[in-house]
Amino acid sequence: MTRRNPSLTEPQYFILAALMDGPLHGYGIIKAAEQATDGRLRIAVGTLYGALERMERAGLIVAGDEEIVDGRARRYYRLTEDGTKALGREALRMRQAAAVVLGRPRDARVAPA
Repeated sequence: MTRRNPSLTEPQYFILAALMDGPLHGYGIIKAAEQATDGRLRIAVGTLYGALERMERAGLIVAGDEEIVDGRARRYYRLTEDGTKALGREALRMRQAAAVVLGRPRDARVAPA
């Protein structure tokens, strides 16, 4: 993330949104994002962990507690203050973008080219 306040990708947005209620492990994040989008967004494991790594480097999330489940380490991630702010900025940006379309009269037609 090189720009000062870059837009989040859709997976990043829903990953951060999944962490709003508290720390989650990877599978929990995947399921929360899928549930929040009624199954429309299915984050692949490789996509998830790549995004988590980038967002951790950017200071949006932090890895916290780990536990061993069935012989495998399960790491929990949580939002940072910067992550909460980035999520809020992105939600506002999307609301403003949606208002451009949703605020138009339904019978507005596109002029032929």
